[in-house]
Amino acid sequence: MRYRRVGASVVLVLLLGLIGSLAGPGWNPQPLEETLVSHTEDTTIGSDVPTDPVGTYDVRSQVVDVAITDEVTVEATITEPVGAPDPRPGMVFMHGAGTATHENFADTTEQLASAGIVTMVPDKRADNYTTRDRDYVAMAEDYLASVDALRSWPGVDPARVGVYGESEGAMSAPVAAVLDPQVAFVVLVSAPVLPIREQGAFAADNYLRDVGVPGRLLRAIPRLVGGSIPGGGFDYFDFDVRPYHRQLTQPVLMVYGAADSSMPIVQGAQALMEDMEAGGDPNYTIRYYEDGNHGIRDDDGTLVPAFPRDVARWTLGLPQTASAPPTIAGAQPVQSFRADPVDRPRWYATGDMIVVVLLSGAGLLVAGSVVGVAVIVSRLRALVRSQERDGGSARMARLAAGLGMATLATWIMFASYLMGVASLALNYEQDAFLVQGGWIVVQATGVLAAVMVVLTVSALHRAPKAASIRERLGKGAAWTVLAGSVVLLLSAAYWGVYPTVL
Repeated sequence: MRYRRVGASVVLVLLLGLIGSLAGPGWNPQPLEETLVSHTEDTTIGSDVPTDPVGTYDVRSQVVDVAITDEVTVEATITEPVGAPDPRPGMVFMHGAGTATHENFADTTEQLASAGIVTMVPDKRADNYTTRDRDYVAMAEDYLASVDALRSWPGVDPARVGVYGESEGAMSAPVAAVLDPQVAFVVLVSAPVLPIREQGAFAADNYLRDVGVPGRLLRAIPRLVGGSIPGGGFDYFDFDVRPYHRQLTQPVLMVYGAADSSMPIVQGAQALMEDMEAGGDPNYTIRYYEDGNHGIRDDDGTLVPAFPRDVARWTLGLPQTASAPPTIAGAQPVQSFRADPVDRPRWYATGDMIVVVLLSGAGLLVAGSVVGVAVIVSRLRALVRSQERDGGSARMARLAAGLGMATLATWIMFASYLMGVASLALNYEQDAFLVQGGWIVVQATGVLAAVMVVLTVSALHRAPKAASIRERLGKGAAWTVLAGSVVLLLSAAYWGVYPTVL
């Protein structure tokens, strides 16, 4: 009998792994076969047109109000050069993801202003921006209010005001330039280019590979990113900015940090080049900065010095610098895998069904555990009073408790492991002990839960017919906990806890 239980446990673990493999979708990112070749390591912007370098002028800043609508006003910081000849170009900054204020970009705007550019950093409008809901076209329209305000600023040439979009802001910057053709230029910094769903899956894959997680965990990427999020919303995940790229008539400077693993730094530039050429406007300039991260900063958080130098030179030298060689310069970009459309999970593992499955399993687990505890307490009282002999109810309750605890421990260990890995990935750190050792613990706990399922099923199968209410309750508790555990362990198998069979 013992060997049968061992064999059944092995079969159950393999079966859970098989179910997890077949539940789909899989994850098999394809290598990026065509790359871009940097023409030179020197990122300096070409052309013979003379421009003032960074550091030429003192700068001053002040905060102003910008009316976006009749009801909504935001603050904006204007930083401008002192003593620079009029009229001067202007640049409006568009923030990356999350809430952001007019105090952002301070080091960048100071350096650009010291070369002769008037910059404006408005607050990101927050009343219509949430984690679940955001509208990149509406955001572009909001930022255009700041563009209009900067055009009327003393000393600014209204015909030379452009936009600077960083990260998520690079989704709205091209839209703003299309909605208002008078926008003079577009600077795209760390631009996703592809829909956020594709870029997010790509970033997650890079982060997890860098951390060194087991390959089977990678299949969780499309299962999470590819489907609907519980509670709905997140429609902006599928927003495609490329149709706006094809309508651009302004010169574009695209900038990436060569060490930015969150963005498709080759594919994004390729897409922009393809789109602008299809639209008949080939005035793009691409720059890659060695050791630059997502914010074009080095490891200690300092801006890569060449970055503001080149942005200032390119902006001040327009229109001559718009098509000045080299078109592509800087560090040789490396992107190992393509960022492609993400397969969608099946109906039973997407959107609210994720919550329904987990709550159903947990509810059964809790209900069975409560009844099991009641049965154990009742049995103890009976023993104290030396009443009838127990027919196995307490043993059933104990098995149910053990199974419930093992199942719960599996999910606790798995969730803790994922949080630890996420922390490493987001901080660009590695910890083999946590990644490999933690994974062994997660699997061991999952195997223990599977063994407890086998033991519980075996005990229920061999148990005599219940003769008393307590015995029936004990069996009922065991069956209820078993059902909840099966649901939760199947879910754990779906997310990659058990060995991949296929």
